[in-house]
Amino acid sequence: MTPLRVGNASGFYGDRFDAMREMLTGGELDVLTGDYLAELTMLILGRDRLKDPGAGYARTFLRQLEECLGLAHERGVRIVTNAGGLNPAGLADRVRELADRLGLPVRVAHVEGDDLTAAHPGSLAAHAYLGGFGIAACLRQGADVVVTGRVTDAALVTGPAAAHFGWQPGDHDRLAGAVVAGHVLECGTQATGGNYAFFRDGPPDMRRPGFPLAEIHEDGTAVITKHPGTGGFVDVGTVTAQLLYETSGARYAGPDVTARLDTVRLAQDGPDRVRVEGVRGEAPPPTLKVGVNRLGGYRNEVTFVLTGLDIEAKAALVREQMADALAKSPPAEIRWDLVRTDRADASTEELASALLRLVVRDADQEVVGRALSGAAVELALASYPGFHVLAPPGKGAPYGVFEDVYVPHGAVGHVAVLHDGRRIPVSPAHETVVLEDVPEPPLPQPLPPGPTRRAPLGLVAGARSGDKGKNANVGVWARSEDAWRWLAHELTVDRFRHLIPESGRLRVTRHVLPHLRALNFVVEGILGEGVAAQHRFDPQAKALGEWLRSRHLDIPEALL
Repeated sequence: MTPLRVGNASGFYGDRFDAMREMLTGGELDVLTGDYLAELTMLILGRDRLKDPGAGYARTFLRQLEECLGLAHERGVRIVTNAGGLNPAGLADRVRELADRLGLPVRVAHVEGDDLTAAHPGSLAAHAYLGGFGIAACLRQGADVVVTGRVTDAALVTGPAAAHFGWQPGDHDRLAGAVVAGHVLECGTQATGGNYAFFRDGPPDMRRPGFPLAEIHEDGTAVITKHPGTGGFVDVGTVTAQLLYETSGARYAGPDVTARLDTVRLAQDGPDRVRVEGVRGEAPPPTLKVGVNRLGGYRNEVTFVLTGLDIEAKAALVREQMADALAKSPPAEIRWDLVRTDRADASTEELASALLRLVVRDADQEVVGRALSGAAVELALASYPGFHVLAPPGKGAPYGVFEDVYVPHGAVGHVAVLHDGRRIPVSPAHETVVLEDVPEPPLPQPLPPGPTRRAPLGLVAGARSGDKGKNANVGVWARSEDAWRWLAHELTVDRFRHLIPESGRLRVTRHVLPHLRALNFVVEGILGEGVAAQHRFDPQAKALGEWLRSRHLDIPEALL
């Protein structure tokens, strides 16, 4: 059976607008997917829906279809997207209207059942992560465009693969292979050199990486590649980096199957081609994840610029002055961070300056709004020498809180709604297994003792990090077998805590993935109440891995 060629044209709401046209014109495809949803996106769409009950979907997708729906129809490429967000039925109707206006006989279906907001009073949006069999049902009934709400990112690939190859819920190994391929594709150009630790290994021009595609075979194996002539590059490293992104342990659980990441094997299969094979699957867990978004209150911030001498004393003065000013109506939460970007005897004023950041939160917008702005502005002529701020504080903005809860499969009404209005119920998983921790596999033999040199970890290891609710993960991989023998023994949980002091009082779990020569660290609670709460300087932990790579260790000279 010929492989199914599935491409991706969006990794988030706001990704490159012309990617859809690039993917449709750049080479052969059977299915084009678009991933528009993230935890923060659901909050944004929820706020859109408060203003307009007919909103709640990714409007960008419609604008892309304006110029690409005819092209997809002409080339026989089916489109599968989660751009429906909080309102998949509404977006499906808009796509039908567009097709009618363009005179295209396009069959549009959508998937329902993820919305559990009514069961979570006080939430702005509460949505279960559905699997791919609703998508598969739509495609098997002839849909040209399938719109979903909150499905797992990988479901955009497992659904088309299940429909194309006739896979059933018990085909765990095949489904797991498609989950891995879908996870590699879901973030778009992160699989083709974007945000890659060793980006300098790629072609000289990395300005515009192409979007990835997967050639999926009937047995669940896949080849990750891209259209010829597009930018960026695909190698074992770029695929490894994306495979580790926003995952945790050896078991990658989903509503259709649990993929065993510790069984994944990658091999270079030619220029810009990486074969993914050996993936084993297990039955899914008995529950579905539900992402619950709530408004947590209001936040405001101001950044004071401290220049030249006496930085610490200047910071202490303004903190004391602000504390006095805010004492009349103190916010529920006050956080100060001094960022020492200054240098001695600097050649520019910016290089001579440090940043003192104040963030306040409270349930009352007035407390974080006028109270903060008035207190900060009134110091303009009465504080430290050289007083100024990056921007005056505003009136305060709402922030969100994310949490994940779990419900039985039967708690959702997963339904495929066809182009002719027929509704096909999608059965919940019949075979489920309560997940247990996978025992740590044997570590490789350590490198023999030898001379070492103090150097950044990033000279011998790559990393990629990201957010999952309140937690962050940092995947670290070695580029050679000898580097892996050193890394597996050197980068323990204690060493990680030492290198990343923020994690010192938090729970850190290390997972070993030997086939990938990788370690995956999960840091619980480092992101506070989730990305929308903007708890830390890097609220999504996107650069946490690069910070780790910049830290210095005693590295064997043989590796350098």
